[in-house]
Amino acid sequence: MPADGGEADKRHAPATLRNRDAIAAVLADWLPAAGTVIEVASGSGEHVIHFAAAFPHLDWQPSDPDPAGLASIVAWRADAWLANVAPPIALDASASDWPVDRADAVLCINMIHISPWEATLGLFAGAARLLASGAPLILYGPYTEPDVPTAASNLDFDANLRARDPAWGLRDTDRVKSVARDAGLAFAERRAMPANNLMLLFRRT
Repeated sequence: MPADGGEADKRHAPATLRNRDAIAAVLADWLPAAGTVIEVASGSGEHVIHFAAAFPHLDWQPSDPDPAGLASIVAWRADAWLANVAPPIALDASASDWPVDRADAVLCINMIHISPWEATLGLFAGAARLLASGAPLILYGPYTEPDVPTAASNLDFDANLRARDPAWGLRDTDRVKSVARDAGLAFAERRAMPANNLMLLFRRT
């Protein structure tokens, strides 16, 4: 992992500016009052910086499996000067061993549909290892839902993802909930979000 990240290392995800405030509004209801939040697949790092500023009572641990993503997080963190954002760690959600051993909440934004299914399995297994009873795993992104018509834009997005990589694609919420149950996490709440996205809350049983 790079120790320093400069301006040239910063990645920009335009969707972050559009969705970060809506996500933060839900996080205000779902995050614990104190403790450490591990963000899995932090990407550019823009989300974690925004949330750390919005929730200064929490400590934030960004992570990503991509060296370029880690460099971007380092660069954004260096600019933000936020004491509650830890240096990012290299973390592959699908791995059976994560470089952390506990968390008070786990957050994962826009990973499940752009990663192999093994990453989703690993995400729930890892969250189950880290979280105490009642602690939250929070997901954000596009999904398909039984008995709920899928927006045309999401169908197009799903087709585009699968054309890019057959292992990618929008996941069915019932299948995700089944994985959660098997891992020891109970589905707690669903929130509809702008642009046909969802936030899903699971809690460690």
